[in-house]
Amino acid sequence: MSDRSGIFAGDDPFALARGWLNEAESSEINDPNAIALATVDPSGLPNVRMVLLKAIEADAFVFYTNYESAKGVEIDATGKAAFVMHWKSLRRQVRVRGLVEREGGETADAYYRSRSLKSRIGAWASRQSRPLESRAALMAEVARQTAAHGTAPERPPFWGGYRLRPLEIEFWADGAFRLHDRFRWTRGNVDEEWSTVRLHP
Repeated sequence: MSDRSGIFAGDDPFALARGWLNEAESSEINDPNAIALATVDPSGLPNVRMVLLKAIEADAFVFYTNYESAKGVEIDATGKAAFVMHWKSLRRQVRVRGLVEREGGETADAYYRSRSLKSRIGAWASRQSRPLESRAALMAEVARQTAAHGTAPERPPFWGGYRLRPLEIEFWADGAFRLHDRFRWTRGNVDEEWSTVRLHP
């Protein structure tokens, strides 16, 4: 008999993650889909930053960014990343580690079209992670890109999605006296079945 029940019930970690995120959407004040995304540079030094998770698919987590940003360059170099979602209101978190591939097709196009016009133009104007002379220089570039692309800009070739296919997902829920509940799903590759274990708090 499985030791998992209640908020941990079920055999599909993606369904469990979606369920927790759905709960957080009614309790978190801002950005319940925010994740702290970790990558490493060529020397192995970690980088971490907040990004917004845009989809939990049947077998992957999807977010979007500029491919030429620091995180994009580091992801493309290693093909790996990790993130944590933490919801203070629920006293829960989800940790994910795995392999990453680009999403530069129709899914990325559809998401780009769903964004506000200003955000779509902003994707063209921002050379993300690179030095910027001034705020005025950025706004001038926004004006230039607005004139160039009008009201229906296409998705920039340097901007799109990343799909993280996990090899490990850990669910954590706060417990009294720091006796937390932790369950970890692991698999050797993305085609294998999951194995699950309870962890000490």
